[in-house]
Amino acid sequence: MSTRSDSVSAASPQGGAAVPPPPGGGAFRAFKRIVAGVDALTFWAIVAAMAAMSILVSLQVVMRYFFSSSIDSADELSRLFFVWAIFLAIPHGVKHGVHVGIDLCVRMLPLRGQETLFRVMAGLSALLMVMVMIGGWVAMWRPIEVFLYDWWPIRAEARLYQRLATMPVRIEQTPDVARAGRTQQQRWPGRE
Repeated sequence: MSTRSDSVSAASPQGGAAVPPPPGGGAFRAFKRIVAGVDALTFWAIVAAMAAMSILVSLQVVMRYFFSSSIDSADELSRLFFVWAIFLAIPHGVKHGVHVGIDLCVRMLPLRGQETLFRVMAGLSALLMVMVMIGGWVAMWRPIEVFLYDWWPIRAEARLYQRLATMPVRIEQTPDVARAGRTQQQRWPGRE
């Protein structure tokens, strides 16, 4: 017979059914180490991207105001660093639950309703990501097709032009052409 303290410790924090412990096998531990390594790598990539963005924008301001010059691609690169930092930070925010959200109505729901709404929103988010991935695939289909296949005739034509440009050319005057040229010159009035 179990005591009250045993059943409470096995129950979930929300008072629902008991939650089984996570698997403790070697493969699970290896997977957790890989995930932790990827998390650490992306964390430092976020730090590097934000640092690069800050340094680039600061250099751009200094160059513009003090030296009347600018870095050509500073705006584009700083935007690129910012976007990559945000995209890499999204999974960290989801993992640690630190995204900004308005949950006033959600907190009014009972616990079961909150869980259901969370699952529905996670499913809709996954569906949206799949749609974005498919849209990206469709949008990139023609450029990928050009990159993989359509450049072959262009490359063959470029090789032909390269061979023509570097082709040795020898110009000779044969006796027949020389005689015809002199005859042509003699026929033109005013030429000596």
